[in-house]
Amino acid sequence: MSQTKRSWKLQEYVAHGNNVNCVALSRKSGRVIVTGGEDRKVNLWIVGKPNCLMSLCGHTTPVESVRFGHEEEMVVAGSMSGALKVWDLEQAKIMRTLTGHTSSIKSLDFHPYGDYCTSGSLDCNVKLWDIRKKGCIYTYRGHKNGVNCVRFSPDGKWIASAGEDSVVKIWDITAGKILTDLTYHQGPVNIVEFHPNELLLASGSSDKTVKFWDLENFNMVSTTDGDSTPIRNILFHPDGTCLFSGTKDLLKVYSWEPSKCYDSIPVNWGEVADMALGQNQLIGASFSQTNVSTFVVDLKRVQPFGGIPHQEIGSNLSSSRNKFITERPPTQSSRQASVPKEDIEEPTQDREEQDNDSFEIANPEDYREIFRPKSRLEHSPSRHVEPFQPPPDDGMFQTKRNVSSPRNVNRQLSSERKRSAERKSNHLRKSQSSKSVSDDGDMEPVRQPAPTKTSKVTPKSTNKPSVKPVSKPSPRQPEEDKSGISPEDFLPKAGGDLGFGGQRVPSEGEAMSTLSSGHDAMAKVLAHRSKNLQIVRAMWTSGNTKAAVDSAISMKDPSVIVDLLNVLNLKSGLWSLDLCSCLLPQVQDLMDSKYDSYVTAACEALKIMLKNFGPVIKSNLTAPPSQGVDISREERYRKCRQCYENLSMIRTSISKRMGAPGKIGQLLREIQILMASMD
Repeated sequence: MSQTKRSWKLQEYVAHGNNVNCVALSRKSGRVIVTGGEDRKVNLWIVGKPNCLMSLCGHTTPVESVRFGHEEEMVVAGSMSGALKVWDLEQAKIMRTLTGHTSSIKSLDFHPYGDYCTSGSLDCNVKLWDIRKKGCIYTYRGHKNGVNCVRFSPDGKWIASAGEDSVVKIWDITAGKILTDLTYHQGPVNIVEFHPNELLLASGSSDKTVKFWDLENFNMVSTTDGDSTPIRNILFHPDGTCLFSGTKDLLKVYSWEPSKCYDSIPVNWGEVADMALGQNQLIGASFSQTNVSTFVVDLKRVQPFGGIPHQEIGSNLSSSRNKFITERPPTQSSRQASVPKEDIEEPTQDREEQDNDSFEIANPEDYREIFRPKSRLEHSPSRHVEPFQPPPDDGMFQTKRNVSSPRNVNRQLSSERKRSAERKSNHLRKSQSSKSVSDDGDMEPVRQPAPTKTSKVTPKSTNKPSVKPVSKPSPRQPEEDKSGISPEDFLPKAGGDLGFGGQRVPSEGEAMSTLSSGHDAMAKVLAHRSKNLQIVRAMWTSGNTKAAVDSAISMKDPSVIVDLLNVLNLKSGLWSLDLCSCLLPQVQDLMDSKYDSYVTAACEALKIMLKNFGPVIKSNLTAPPSQGVDISREERYRKCRQCYENLSMIRTSISKRMGAPGKIGQLLREIQILMASMD
């Protein structure tokens, strides 16, 4: 049955000492993975192996984005402070440290054949970098919110950028200007990808759709039906025959002319971070807290590839659309001359930061095989790469199977547990002369004679602690031969009235009484909250947003304020200077809450206020006094002064919690960076 699996989990391992922020797979081989984390390190791994291949150090803030070069010879990593570092993996050295962004870097990409890379940041800018000489050579401005993804076109002449403002922008590198805005998405655009050959672009959004764009006339070709969750990652097949779309725990295969879903494959990867293809398999990577997981999808069992000749697929999806001209320019000078000469900045790299840059090669043999092969034309992990094999079905145990490969580590551990359980069962049989425990036949029984009371244990079990005889054997004891885990460990002890540690287990009636004792109080709280929200909603629907906010504040119910902030955070256009001055004291109180949801809502509101009104507050406070009486200006100055004082107190509170882990810590650091612009 294992041979019919279409997808399976390959491995899961602890990738960093703190939370993982980003993951990227190599596109050439799909067998190398790079991760970045809160511990400010960039780690490299071989897919299918549990040990870290290499660790790159040097960033002074958490790493937010990583990307491989097209030949797997370089890695670029962007940090929360806006700095980029580029490492040469063949020479085992850092090539360049580049600075220029003022906020966290969310996406990176390498030029197809030039010494350039591009970056998108929360500061709403897209930058083009010369990683060999000049540093930042051009900045593309136009997004109204953070940039989630940037990609070079296959011919290297365009950059596509996807933003939180629901817009996809196409930039002409040679002219240094925008070509068009693609604006049909109804939510933040998370990912964009160019077709490998044709003048076609795909974009995936939080509005749960993938849209396809014709790059000759910049019109939308088609759109997919709304999915159940936001689109997190997309990937064109290298031959351009179809598009893979990754959402939460699901992979879909699409065509675009006409729009059609070929197949849908459940994959338990959560929010997939990156995908790559190799050996007729799709490799997916995701992360959660400190762990990184990899998954495999067998494309031979996925439509339109399963049972259909490859040439037939291509002919069905062929089109008359023009193609990218991907021939490399003949000389270095021609590439340099095609880049606009504006906005040139020298890369900055102070000596202290340079000294912190280091390589830690944990596995020299694998490193030399991948990044320093005898031939420079091949950088994949192995000359003869075999596809990943699916694991056997649960409950099947093969005694003669070789488990030396890294992907069989879990099966090897399972075998050890079974052998340990077998020895334990044998010991119990020896200690009970009146009862016999029979083997079920799935495992090979131990054929050794029973030792005498004075004899020592056999050498096979010397590495394991001896099992003490059980005075009262359980009738379920024979079943632990299969799993190595006794069900008695999870059940009440003798008599059924005592729990773990000798504590009494409550009866069903007592448990229900305990649960219902707090039900009435919670029901009253929720009813009161619902009543308050109905009052706020009535004022809101009448069109008086300020009165609705004042009413919510007067209720002195933090949960109502949080509900109100969540609505305002989704519709940032509703914010005004009046709302900022009213809500900042409430936000300050929520920042000290013990509930993570309250702190998260307050942080998101602070980010919107700082992005939209930070410059307004600063300009009003620093502007020279006007002549005569200007009541509106004085009122505006008073509100800005009030906002500034509240922000100053919040900033002091945030500075004490900068080391907080997880999403809240990331939000606090982003707010700290935004507040620095008001100095």
